[in-house]
Amino acid sequence: MLESLQTNGLLQILLLTLIAGLAMPLGAALASVERIRPRWLETEVRHSVIAFGGGALLAAVALVLVPEGSAGLSLAPIVVCFAAGGIAFMLLDRWLAANGTPASQLVAMLSDFVPEAMALGATFSVSSQGGMLLAGIIALQNVPEGFNSYRELAKATHYRRRTIVGGLALMALLGPVAGVVGYFLLSDTPQVVSGIMLFAAGGILYIIFQDIAPQARLKKHWAPPLGALAGFLLGLAGEVALGS
Repeated sequence: MLESLQTNGLLQILLLTLIAGLAMPLGAALASVERIRPRWLETEVRHSVIAFGGGALLAAVALVLVPEGSAGLSLAPIVVCFAAGGIAFMLLDRWLAANGTPASQLVAMLSDFVPEAMALGATFSVSSQGGMLLAGIIALQNVPEGFNSYRELAKATHYRRRTIVGGLALMALLGPVAGVVGYFLLSDTPQVVSGIMLFAAGGILYIIFQDIAPQARLKKHWAPPLGALAGFLLGLAGEVALGS
């Protein structure tokens, strides 16, 4: 009976994390066919989606990664893990820029997705309802982040639409892997999960202010800041739902 419950739980984690991950290529596919006229409206929509993704990432940092990560750790490891994430992502950002392959949106998206998928697996071992709700929140975040990643890669590289969307679809497989790791290996080591979350939070916060926020701004346009507000509100609503 216990084995059957564990098998069902594992299958649910694999399915939920895969669906959450497939929201990334879904967002990329939407970005690849998006054509809005007049041109100024297309530009404002694009910047608003960038800001929405930034708001969602900021919500993930402020409402999930930092609170959950700092709950089980003392001050010293909190500072070390958070600072290490920011420094590591700065070095990665510099390396990508030096090699002419900017991918800040993609890095931020994966840095958000992987630790949250681990947390989903660990959460599912305690509460299947909480795990399903967290999977829905991750999926909603991944759509605008996949949209932004596609636009960034399409602009900075010569990859075709199918290559980018297909690459993001393969990256969705990281979700089930991270979920299984969280379920089997990290559910009994919450300090490790906390460290990973804080490391990711530091890196994401660096990327938000280094790359995403500057790209979102438009002179004499007010929709992008509202997009950031909506993205953060999505995260807030999800955090409240998880808490209830």
